[in-house]
Amino acid sequence: MSTTEADLSRLVSHALRHQPWLYELELDDEGWVQIDQLVEAICEQGGEWASVDRAALEKMYATATKHRHEIDGDRIRAIYGHSIPGRIYRRRAVPPSRLFHGTAPESWAVIRSEGVIPMGRQFVHLSADRETAELVARRKSAGPVVLSVDSAAASAAGISFYEGNEVVWLADQVPAQFLAVVD
Repeated sequence: MSTTEADLSRLVSHALRHQPWLYELELDDEGWVQIDQLVEAICEQGGEWASVDRAALEKMYATATKHRHEIDGDRIRAIYGHSIPGRIYRRRAVPPSRLFHGTAPESWAVIRSEGVIPMGRQFVHLSADRETAELVARRKSAGPVVLSVDSAAASAAGISFYEGNEVVWLADQVPAQFLAVVD
């Protein structure tokens, strides 16, 4: 295979997060698809993708620095980042007492009054640590604003949280009263 694991990860993310219909994939309610179906869909892309097999997917999964996908037996799914129509079902989880969200300064003015909403995704993405939130926000701004989320209070108030992976947490939304700028 001449593609890298990073290239394969991007293609798998596109297929499972954003446009599964382009690959003729049907995700179940939790976003799962059979690995063999995904491999077949990737191979049908032709060119360098024609040689992708299950071993290549498993290597991509095993060597990933950011765990964006999950394999369970003969199934695979994207853990977070979905922009597909319809809602991916997630099981509620108890979050750490504090989470973080990075944003651009111009977005903070809106967030201050409306809270954090998913925008084009199904869920708000939160980080388990300040450093990750800042890194994510730097993609949009050289001078990001990092917000602290009082996730314990938000959860107690009925806000749903879902575990993404070891550094990413998801929420339906986070009202402004649970946010504070980190100095």
